[in-house]
Amino acid sequence: MQRVARFVPSTVRHARCLSTGDVEVNIPVPFKAHECDGPVQTATTNKEELMEYFSTMNMIRRMEVACDNEYKARNIRGFCHLYDGQEAVCTGVEAAVSRDDDWITSYRCHGAAYVRGCTVEEIMAEQFGLSNGVVKGKGGSMHLYKKATNFWGGAAIVGAQVPVGVGLGFASKYTAKEGEPMNISMSFYGDGAANQGQCWEAANMAKLWKLPALFVIENNEYGMGTSTDRHSGLTEYYKQGNIIPGVQCDGMDVLAVREAFKYAKNHASSGQGPMFIEVKTYRYHGHSMSDPGLTYRDREEVQSVRASRDCISGLKERILKLGFSTEEELKKIEKDARKTVAADIKAAKKGSPLELHEIYTDIYHKEIPHFIRGAEMATSAYDGKSSM
Repeated sequence: MQRVARFVPSTVRHARCLSTGDVEVNIPVPFKAHECDGPVQTATTNKEELMEYFSTMNMIRRMEVACDNEYKARNIRGFCHLYDGQEAVCTGVEAAVSRDDDWITSYRCHGAAYVRGCTVEEIMAEQFGLSNGVVKGKGGSMHLYKKATNFWGGAAIVGAQVPVGVGLGFASKYTAKEGEPMNISMSFYGDGAANQGQCWEAANMAKLWKLPALFVIENNEYGMGTSTDRHSGLTEYYKQGNIIPGVQCDGMDVLAVREAFKYAKNHASSGQGPMFIEVKTYRYHGHSMSDPGLTYRDREEVQSVRASRDCISGLKERILKLGFSTEEELKKIEKDARKTVAADIKAAKKGSPLELHEIYTDIYHKEIPHFIRGAEMATSAYDGKSSM
């Protein structure tokens, strides 16, 4: 199915210098709003911010390309869902919220894990099944977590993370101090999960209880081998909440994502209840590594998006037009990202497989029972305590 790539106007057609040294730039692709005013069509930024975003997005891109190579070399086994093409989403979100805010997502979770503080070494080692992985090699590609930064991980069951995210929002409201803004919860899921019944049920409860919960649809235009217009009656996902407000933003523009989430966080944290956010983005790889990604879309379509809408190229153009950097400096950042990822993969591979007794740990909250139905547990194989 041929899908026409959207034309994105010049990212910095207008920019206004402010007395603080910041600049105010236009967001080229208009926000769309449902039952709310929506964000303004400008963003204030500076050199430091944009260079940081550029570095982060390049690191994620190089990591995902490396995952592709390591999977094909059979060093990564099982499921693996790559995030390249969507780097502006997680980067823009992290720039808008606090690490006190809860984040839960689906199995396409490498980018979110990275911006929430997991290292490339930890993420890669996890996929190699080694003990220096972020969850000791027990989770693999789909189950990355970082409790210290309120990243509650990837979830393998389509849509199942959404009720959990709403539960996190309930906890935030329950523990919030009166008169102070609440921390928010963000439940990320794809267009393929958007019509899961549990998502609708969770949204209903969030509305009834006015929970500080954001329902975030990363619309990359395809579910598992199916385009959005073939699997969803309503393809404007920001309107799915009906009486719940919603915003649609350009997920290929890191500043557009940032401003959309600033707006949504202000809404939810101030006690006004939940909000839907549809982030229009695109994935370059197939649904997973087992999907070539070209049986239901043309190769030319992917190439067209890469050429006209790529989030890293768009940010690079913005930086250059603002005079914040040069081609040479930006190329160095790209090369440094390659070197860093290569070094981190090398370090990740130095990790060791888990000890046999770890098969019994991190399952029970306190003591491991001395008898588990169907399992032979020699007392010498474990110490009787959970390692959590």
